[in-house]
Amino acid sequence: MRKSSEKVVRGSFEIFADLRHEAVDSICKELRQLLADTFALYLKTKNFHWHIAGPHFRDYHLLLDEQAEQIFAMTDAIAERARKLGGTTLRSIGDISKHQRIKDNNKESITPLEMLSDLRADNRELTRSLRMAHEICEEHNDVATTSLIEAWIDETERRVWFLSQTLKEV
Repeated sequence: MRKSSEKVVRGSFEIFADLRHEAVDSICKELRQLLADTFALYLKTKNFHWHIAGPHFRDYHLLLDEQAEQIFAMTDAIAERARKLGGTTLRSIGDISKHQRIKDNNKESITPLEMLSDLRADNRELTRSLRMAHEICEEHNDVATTSLIEAWIDETERRVWFLSQTLKEV
């Protein structure tokens, strides 16, 4: 058995984790979907940030900008984790669309209530996906990825909470 610090080469990728090939493939597949979902949620949040209107414009505009920044911050960490494991990530917008589970919203006219409700539902869905990814990583004893996912679950639940509380006034 090799030590966890030993370098292993698989294809053109160097792997520094002591996970089995099947574990790396399974975890990286899930990370790729999470990355696609995160990009889709980021763009939807920015879309609504740019197009929101109404009496609470400033509050909603700032809330959605803050949430978009937090979501975008997840993307690099997800991609870098997959690369550290020896996997690949997304390569294009088309690649995102192949892997995303979060649905786009291309409506030209949408109320603030619909926007906030849509984002709350998507963040809830992302939380479920993060929990599924956590289970997969736990199953393969990938402690580092499970730790990252735990923080992302907390952040995502916080976004759901803020959106839920905001929707009470709408």
